[in-house]
Amino acid sequence: MSARPADHEVLPDADAVARAAAERLVAVAAAKSGEVGVCLSGGSTPKLLYRLLAGPDFRDSLPWARLHWFFGDERVGDGPEAGSNRRLAEEAFGDLVPPGRLHPIPTDRPARDAAAAYAAELRIWYGADRLDPARPLFDLVLLGLGEDGHTASLFPGKSEVEESEAWVVAVPEAGLSPFVPRVSLTLPALGATPLILFLVTGEGKRAPLARLAAGEDLPSGRAKARGETVWLLDRRAAG
Repeated sequence: MSARPADHEVLPDADAVARAAAERLVAVAAAKSGEVGVCLSGGSTPKLLYRLLAGPDFRDSLPWARLHWFFGDERVGDGPEAGSNRRLAEEAFGDLVPPGRLHPIPTDRPARDAAAAYAAELRIWYGADRLDPARPLFDLVLLGLGEDGHTASLFPGKSEVEESEAWVVAVPEAGLSPFVPRVSLTLPALGATPLILFLVTGEGKRAPLARLAAGEDLPSGRAKARGETVWLLDRRAAG
Protein backbone atom coordinates (compact mmCIF):
# COMPACT_ATOMS: atom_id res chain seq x y z
CA MET A 1 0.00 0.00 0.00
CA SER A 2 1.33 3.44 -0.87
CA ALA A 3 2.03 5.57 2.19
CA ARG A 4 0.87 8.67 0.37
CA PRO A 5 -2.41 10.60 0.54
CA ALA A 6 -4.61 10.53 -2.53
CA ASP A 7 -4.04 14.16 -3.56
CA HIS A 8 -0.30 14.63 -3.21
CA GLU A 9 2.78 15.92 -4.95
CA VAL A 10 6.24 14.45 -4.34
CA LEU A 11 8.99 17.06 -4.59
CA PRO A 12 12.77 16.70 -4.34
CA ASP A 13 13.36 18.28 -0.94
CA ALA A 14 12.06 20.68 1.72
CA ASP A 15 13.11 23.71 -0.32
CA ALA A 16 11.01 22.50 -3.24
CA VAL A 17 8.03 21.91 -0.94
CA ALA A 18 8.36 25.47 0.36
CA ARG A 19 8.60 26.85 -3.18
CA ALA A 20 5.52 24.93 -4.33
CA ALA A 21 3.57 26.28 -1.37
CA ALA A 22 4.76 29.82 -2.11
CA GLU A 23 3.58 29.54 -5.71
CA ARG A 24 0.18 28.33 -4.53
CA LEU A 25 -0.11 31.23 -2.08
CA VAL A 26 0.78 33.78 -4.76
CA ALA A 27 -1.87 32.27 -7.04
CA VAL A 28 -4.53 32.39 -4.30
CA ALA A 29 -3.78 36.05 -3.56
CA ALA A 30 -3.77 36.98 -7.26
CA ALA A 31 -7.16 35.36 -7.82
CA LYS A 32 -8.90 37.56 -5.24
CA SER A 33 -9.32 41.32 -5.38
CA GLY A 34 -10.17 41.93 -1.71
CA GLU A 35 -8.65 40.99 1.62
CA VAL A 36 -6.95 37.59 1.73
CA GLY A 37 -6.84 35.45 4.87
CA VAL A 38 -4.02 32.93 5.30
CA CYS A 39 -3.76 30.57 8.26
CA LEU A 40 -0.14 29.76 9.11
CA SER A 41 1.53 26.70 10.58
CA GLY A 42 4.66 26.32 12.67
CA GLY A 43 7.69 24.12 12.07
CA SER A 44 10.86 23.92 10.02
CA THR A 45 9.29 23.69 6.55
CA PRO A 46 6.95 26.66 7.09
CA LYS A 47 10.01 28.57 8.27
CA LEU A 48 11.59 27.93 4.86
CA LEU A 49 8.35 29.04 3.21
CA TYR A 50 8.08 32.29 5.16
CA ARG A 51 11.68 33.22 4.38
CA LEU A 52 11.03 32.45 0.72
CA LEU A 53 7.92 34.64 0.66
CA ALA A 54 9.89 37.53 2.14
CA GLY A 55 12.84 36.98 -0.21
CA PRO A 56 13.52 38.38 -3.68
CA ASP A 57 11.76 35.56 -5.57
CA PHE A 58 8.29 36.18 -4.12
CA ARG A 59 8.27 39.39 -2.08
CA ASP A 60 7.12 41.60 -4.93
CA SER A 61 4.53 39.06 -6.13
CA LEU A 62 2.45 39.28 -2.96
CA PRO A 63 -0.12 42.01 -2.17
CA TRP A 64 1.11 42.48 1.40
CA ALA A 65 -1.39 45.29 2.06
CA ARG A 66 -4.29 42.89 1.39
CA LEU A 67 -2.93 39.86 3.25
CA HIS A 68 -4.05 38.93 6.76
CA TRP A 69 -2.01 36.29 8.55
CA PHE A 70 -3.61 34.06 11.18
CA PHE A 71 -2.30 31.05 13.11
CA GLY A 72 -3.55 27.49 13.34
CA ASP A 73 -2.11 27.01 16.82
CA GLU A 74 0.28 28.46 19.35
CA ARG A 75 2.06 27.58 22.58
CA VAL A 76 0.96 29.80 25.45
CA GLY A 77 2.03 30.58 29.00
CA ASP A 78 5.16 32.06 30.55
CA GLY A 79 7.73 29.58 29.22
CA PRO A 80 10.27 30.29 26.47
CA GLU A 81 8.23 28.17 24.04
CA ALA A 82 5.23 30.52 24.19
CA GLY A 83 4.61 32.47 21.00
CA SER A 84 7.02 30.41 18.89
CA ASN A 85 4.80 30.42 15.79
CA ARG A 86 4.23 34.16 16.00
CA ARG A 87 7.98 34.78 16.32
CA LEU A 88 8.62 32.54 13.32
CA ALA A 89 6.40 34.71 11.13
CA GLU A 90 7.57 38.03 12.59
CA GLU A 91 11.24 37.20 12.12
CA ALA A 92 10.71 36.06 8.53
CA PHE A 93 8.33 38.79 7.35
CA GLY A 94 9.82 41.74 9.22
CA ASP A 95 8.25 45.05 8.21
CA LEU A 96 6.59 43.63 5.08
CA VAL A 97 3.37 43.10 7.04
CA PRO A 98 1.49 46.38 7.64
CA PRO A 99 0.21 47.08 11.16
CA GLY A 100 -2.91 45.13 12.02
CA ARG A 101 -2.38 42.44 9.37
CA LEU A 102 -0.67 39.87 11.58
CA HIS A 103 -3.15 38.25 13.96
CA PRO A 104 -1.25 36.29 16.62
CA ILE A 105 -2.88 34.09 19.22
CA PRO A 106 -2.49 35.74 22.66
CA THR A 107 0.12 34.05 24.83
CA ASP A 108 -0.02 36.22 27.97
CA ARG A 109 -3.05 34.54 29.59
CA PRO A 110 -4.37 31.08 30.41
CA ALA A 111 -5.07 28.88 27.39
CA ARG A 112 -8.83 28.99 27.85
CA ASP A 113 -8.84 32.80 27.91
CA ALA A 114 -6.48 32.97 24.94
CA ALA A 115 -8.75 30.64 22.96
CA ALA A 116 -11.79 32.80 23.72
CA ALA A 117 -9.95 35.97 22.71
CA TYR A 118 -8.77 34.47 19.43
CA ALA A 119 -12.21 33.12 18.62
CA ALA A 120 -13.56 36.64 19.09
CA GLU A 121 -10.91 38.03 16.74
CA LEU A 122 -11.77 35.44 14.10
CA ARG A 123 -15.46 36.31 14.37
CA ILE A 124 -14.63 39.98 13.78
CA TRP A 125 -12.57 39.04 10.73
CA TYR A 126 -15.34 36.79 9.44
CA GLY A 127 -18.17 39.15 10.30
CA ALA A 128 -20.43 36.46 11.76
CA ASP A 129 -20.68 34.10 14.72
CA ARG A 130 -21.34 30.97 12.70
CA LEU A 131 -19.50 29.52 9.74
CA ASP A 132 -21.41 29.67 6.47
CA PRO A 133 -20.70 26.70 4.17
CA ALA A 134 -20.88 29.11 1.24
CA ARG A 135 -18.28 31.52 2.66
CA PRO A 136 -14.79 30.49 3.78
CA LEU A 137 -13.06 31.70 6.91
CA PHE A 138 -9.64 31.58 5.23
CA ASP A 139 -8.51 31.62 1.62
CA LEU A 140 -5.65 29.24 2.37
CA VAL A 141 -4.70 27.07 5.36
CA LEU A 142 -1.19 25.69 5.84
CA LEU A 143 -0.81 22.59 8.00
CA GLY A 144 1.90 20.21 9.06
CA LEU A 145 1.96 16.55 10.06
CA GLY A 146 3.32 15.50 13.43
CA GLU A 147 5.14 12.21 13.89
CA ASP A 148 2.19 11.07 16.02
CA GLY A 149 -0.30 12.11 13.34
CA HIS A 150 -1.35 15.40 14.92
CA THR A 151 -1.92 18.62 13.03
CA ALA A 152 -2.07 22.15 14.46
CA SER A 153 -2.36 21.27 18.18
CA LEU A 154 -5.00 18.60 17.69
CA PHE A 155 -3.47 15.43 19.11
CA PRO A 156 -4.60 11.81 18.73
CA GLY A 157 -6.89 10.68 21.52
CA LYS A 158 -7.53 14.18 22.87
CA SER A 159 -11.03 15.59 23.22
CA GLU A 160 -10.19 18.73 21.22
CA VAL A 161 -10.18 16.67 18.02
CA GLU A 162 -13.89 15.97 18.47
CA GLU A 163 -14.94 19.63 18.83
CA SER A 164 -17.59 20.39 16.23
CA GLU A 165 -18.90 23.84 17.20
CA ALA A 166 -16.12 26.04 18.58
CA TRP A 167 -13.61 27.62 16.22
CA VAL A 168 -10.77 27.71 18.76
CA VAL A 169 -10.01 25.48 21.76
CA ALA A 170 -7.63 25.42 24.67
CA VAL A 171 -5.31 22.43 24.72
CA PRO A 172 -4.21 22.12 28.35
CA GLU A 173 -2.06 19.05 27.75
CA ALA A 174 -0.11 18.55 24.54
CA GLY A 175 0.31 15.04 23.20
CA LEU A 176 4.09 15.35 22.86
CA SER A 177 7.02 17.52 23.94
CA PRO A 178 7.12 20.35 24.78
CA PHE A 179 4.28 19.61 27.20
CA VAL A 180 3.07 23.19 27.50
CA PRO A 181 -0.48 24.52 27.16
CA ARG A 182 -1.54 25.41 23.68
CA VAL A 183 -4.36 27.01 21.74
CA SER A 184 -5.57 25.46 18.49
CA LEU A 185 -8.08 26.10 15.79
CA THR A 186 -10.55 23.25 15.48
CA LEU A 187 -11.20 21.01 12.51
CA PRO A 188 -14.33 22.99 11.48
CA ALA A 189 -12.32 26.25 11.45
CA LEU A 190 -9.29 24.78 9.69
CA GLY A 191 -11.55 23.20 7.08
CA ALA A 192 -13.45 26.42 6.33
CA THR A 193 -11.26 27.16 3.32
CA PRO A 194 -11.12 26.26 -0.36
CA LEU A 195 -7.52 25.05 -0.02
CA ILE A 196 -5.47 23.25 2.63
CA LEU A 197 -1.79 22.64 1.94
CA PHE A 198 -0.04 20.05 4.10
CA LEU A 199 3.72 20.62 4.09
CA VAL A 200 5.39 17.31 4.98
CA THR A 201 9.16 16.77 4.91
CA GLY A 202 11.69 14.38 6.38
CA GLU A 203 11.96 10.65 7.05
CA GLY A 204 10.22 11.08 10.41
CA LYS A 205 6.95 11.63 8.57
CA ARG A 206 6.96 8.26 6.80
CA ALA A 207 5.37 6.45 9.77
CA PRO A 208 2.36 8.78 10.20
CA LEU A 209 1.86 8.83 6.42
CA ALA A 210 1.76 5.03 6.46
CA ARG A 211 -0.72 5.06 9.32
CA LEU A 212 -2.95 7.46 7.40
CA ALA A 213 -2.68 5.33 4.26
CA ALA A 214 -3.70 2.28 6.31
CA GLY A 215 -6.89 4.06 7.30
CA GLU A 216 -6.03 4.96 10.88
CA ASP A 217 -8.17 7.76 12.29
CA LEU A 218 -5.64 10.50 12.98
CA PRO A 219 -6.33 14.25 13.41
CA SER A 220 -4.32 15.11 10.30
CA GLY A 221 -6.45 12.78 8.23
CA ARG A 222 -9.60 14.51 9.42
CA ALA A 223 -8.48 17.97 8.29
CA LYS A 224 -10.32 18.48 5.02
CA ALA A 225 -10.82 21.67 3.02
CA ARG A 226 -14.13 22.51 1.39
CA GLY A 227 -12.29 22.40 -1.92
CA GLU A 228 -8.79 20.92 -2.27
CA THR A 229 -6.66 19.28 0.40
CA VAL A 230 -3.19 18.90 -1.13
CA TRP A 231 -0.24 17.14 0.47
CA LEU A 232 3.17 18.46 -0.58
CA LEU A 233 5.72 15.77 0.30
CA ASP A 234 9.44 15.70 -0.12
CA ARG A 235 11.13 12.47 -1.25
CA ARG A 236 12.38 11.60 2.23
CA ALA A 237 8.84 11.74 3.62
CA ALA A 238 7.28 9.96 0.64
CA GLY A 239 9.76 7.08 0.83
